[in-house]
Amino acid sequence: MFSYDSFLAGKIQQLKDAGSYRYFLEVNKSAQHFPHFYYLNNERVQRSAVNWCSNDYLCMSTHEEVIGKLSHTAYKSGTGSSGTRNISGTTIYHKELETTLARWHKKEAALLFNGAYAANVTTLQTLAKNIPGLIFISDEHNHASIIEGMRGCKNEKKIFRHNDTVHLEEILQSIPADHPKLIVFESVYSMSGTISPVKEIAALAKQFNALTYIDEVHGVGLYGDTGAGILERGDLQTEIDIVNGTLSKAIGVFGGYIAASSVVIDFVRSYGSGFIFTTSLPPAICSAANKSIQLIQQNAGWRNEFHRNVLLLRRALQENDVVFNQNDSHITAVPVKDANRCRQVANELLEKQGVYLQPINFPTVPVGEECLRIIITARHQPKHINHLAHSLNKILNGHNQAYRTELPAIGTPIGEGEE
Repeated sequence: MFSYDSFLAGKIQQLKDAGSYRYFLEVNKSAQHFPHFYYLNNERVQRSAVNWCSNDYLCMSTHEEVIGKLSHTAYKSGTGSSGTRNISGTTIYHKELETTLARWHKKEAALLFNGAYAANVTTLQTLAKNIPGLIFISDEHNHASIIEGMRGCKNEKKIFRHNDTVHLEEILQSIPADHPKLIVFESVYSMSGTISPVKEIAALAKQFNALTYIDEVHGVGLYGDTGAGILERGDLQTEIDIVNGTLSKAIGVFGGYIAASSVVIDFVRSYGSGFIFTTSLPPAICSAANKSIQLIQQNAGWRNEFHRNVLLLRRALQENDVVFNQNDSHITAVPVKDANRCRQVANELLEKQGVYLQPINFPTVPVGEECLRIIITARHQPKHINHLAHSLNKILNGHNQAYRTELPAIGTPIGEGEE
């Protein structure tokens, strides 16, 4: 007889042996004390640590006005929407947020999902299953949600080398001019921190009559005059057809969305099963996200402070001889290149230094590219940054050769140069 539990337990043990098993730390998050949080150690003693893993870049999840807006709307409208969008799940708060998102990205319309993952999967599958013969042309470093969206349909997929527009052009040239095609890529790649050559990709798409789809989840809130992302920074918002974004990172709330032409949005709204059959976001979540976006749009200084912190972090790492992967975005990764070692370093950082950094292992990154990804926020202070750099130096033994590249002057936002 086949033993289901034994089989599954064996698969889990394989992850543990490879160092890729994911351990979840139960975090008692504090809005008042962020980035500090509390947890119980193995002896069930309460300890405090500094969070270096949170994607709450601008700390909007702890902003009093955002919290107040959520509480006020929940008091008026309840805790949930109680239905799908076509069955009582469309409230005034959903429509207000979609209007804000569309205007922010300079698009005709927007559509909310319960996460950016769901938005990617649903949109890509809906387009592929309904546009005859649509070919995906995808950057090789695209996020798992993009890969899953393309994998879920039988359409042909072509992969171009990461950020390689010459290779992309070769692929486009190999496809008949009248054949439907969709170029799928990200603005900021969450593991490497590289920024895509959006302008060049958009030009190629126009030349070869291809649709374009960009994932802006790590750009939204952090780049551009009003924080709309990499496209706004490069004045390219009208050059890309479909934008995917998240409400769960820099905006600090929950959910995902796409923004595009009214025809594309209505099409996904009408044909996308991942949208049609899912209970909508709670009204209070929509209201809080809308408030958060308004505040982000009005406070460019928050983005400047955030990018200033990125520079302070990288300077501190250099001064402490800690190697990191250099890039033009805010993502800072310290390579470890061994899954078990990565887990060991993370454990020591937490237990001995009060520093919380989660190891990034396979399948998030390829085997041999394991790293500690540092996510800084606007509320990390110089004392936190210096302690982190010193702790990494101490635990990694300080024998790594640090990058000695010249950093911009303090106060210059990372990645605010040319595309």
